[in-house]
Amino acid sequence: MKKKKILLFSDDLRMSSGIGTMSKEFVLGTCHHFDWVQAGGAIKHPESGKIVNMDETVRQETGVEDAKLTIYPIDGYGSQDLLRELVNREKPDAIMHYTDPRFWGWLYDMEHEIRQKMPIFYYNIWDDWPAPQYNENFYECSDLIMNISKQTVAIVNEVAKNKPRTDWDCTYIPHGISQKYFKPISVFDEEYKHVENMKNRLTDKDVEFIVFYNNRNIRRKMTGDVVLAFKTFCDMLPKEVSEKCALLMHTQPVDENGTHIPNLVKAVCPEYKVYFSDKKLEAHQLNWLYNLSDVTINIASNEGFGLGTCESLMAGTPIIVNVTGGLQDQCGFRLKDKLLTAQDYKEIKSLHDDRKWANNPDLTWGEWVKPVWPSNRALVGSVPTPYIFDDRCRFDDAGQRIKEWFDMSKEERQKCGLKGHEFVKRDDVMMTAEAMCQNFMDHMDKGFEMWKPRKRYTMYKS
Repeated sequence: MKKKKILLFSDDLRMSSGIGTMSKEFVLGTCHHFDWVQAGGAIKHPESGKIVNMDETVRQETGVEDAKLTIYPIDGYGSQDLLRELVNREKPDAIMHYTDPRFWGWLYDMEHEIRQKMPIFYYNIWDDWPAPQYNENFYECSDLIMNISKQTVAIVNEVAKNKPRTDWDCTYIPHGISQKYFKPISVFDEEYKHVENMKNRLTDKDVEFIVFYNNRNIRRKMTGDVVLAFKTFCDMLPKEVSEKCALLMHTQPVDENGTHIPNLVKAVCPEYKVYFSDKKLEAHQLNWLYNLSDVTINIASNEGFGLGTCESLMAGTPIIVNVTGGLQDQCGFRLKDKLLTAQDYKEIKSLHDDRKWANNPDLTWGEWVKPVWPSNRALVGSVPTPYIFDDRCRFDDAGQRIKEWFDMSKEERQKCGLKGHEFVKRDDVMMTAEAMCQNFMDHMDKGFEMWKPRKRYTMYKS
């Protein structure tokens, strides 16, 4: 049977962004089932206007002899004219959109044109409540919505209840991490020498405890608060002990959308060890960073999923996370000893309210995580996003969580990390690349079966 061809709009899958990384993962993981064409976006794309045939590269990497992938690099977010040109040239069977819908309004403005010929599939990354009624048109124009968090499923269903539908599929498909590249590395493994070498290159040899940060240096990632959390932790220790602790930040030290971290470090914690890893790394090299670290931290105030901490768990390294967005799913939250499902979030909405959940005896979480509850929830907004919760936790609370991991023995931390590794591999958790790709194929096939061409508009004649 001839494979369906999917036209994907997202970050160029050759880029290192979270969207780009996951785009590559599910394209390669489903290329035996679908043919792919990508309009690969990037700010000031260096290859804009070119056509890049990736067939042979994908075939070599996957072993799929008939794999097909063509990339059309674009500056920014594309246009209606570009889509029409690609549809005429490539003749796809479906359009798939994966990233923030706010920057792709032009796509949904022409859904009446697209859906006469093919369905629109959307991989949704929305972060937080209140239910974004301003996204209603995006959701209504989609024939399949795949959501990266259980909370996001509830958000979409809340918005869509105004216009109930029976002709679509709204489901939960979290990001999936490759077990090929992200895995625990034992001191007995041959690969461990690379872990040691990287540790020696990036930190001082006397460092014995490493807090790892792997996120973009942008405002919502609360980069400055991570530095202050580390300082808070170190301030609790005797000087001779704090000298053996380090914060390792895999990010751009200076970013116009974030902060100047070296200057911040000089100002607020010059006496403590903060190191940077700012070079682009291959997946297996990034795995070395997780394995040389004792704990990975993410206290972002908004987070659709949190790719770095999930990679950390797959590598067997425990985590500290803010209780917001998709980070909740990585905590393994259980209510009355039952793992929370997407359906549960319909009533719960979110666990980010510390007054209701932080000390609730019915709520438990996995041994691999130390959650930090937001203490300040602000309603922020902009023109494209009129309102959304900004869930901020206290940096000193995060510092206390670091101290809790530090107070454990290395062996205890490793045991907790390995439990996290087993958790993300579970069939009912679905956070492996294999599970993600299988879910993609199953639900997209279902989407094709359910889709009916949109009827053309006709003018009323008197």
